[in-house]
Amino acid sequence: MSQKKLAELTGIRANTISEWYNEITVSLKVEHIDRICEVLGCSLDELIEVIPNKVPKTGKYLVIEEHGNRKPKREGCDG
Repeated sequence: MSQKKLAELTGIRANTISEWYNEITVSLKVEHIDRICEVLGCSLDELIEVIPNKVPKTGKYLVIEEHGNRKPKREGCDG
């Protein structure tokens, strides 16, 4: 099945499907995964392969990232 056809059947933008296929995107929407599995008649484990990180990203290796417009808290401030 072509990416274009998959986009038509799922309602997902063709650019989004292309980004997944080319491993450009860093996140996937659960709703989109569900739609793709429904159209292809497959399960999640048939669609996505989990490849462990080469460098751990949790536990003692966890890096806290700032998100959006949040500013770091100043010492001595409660808000």
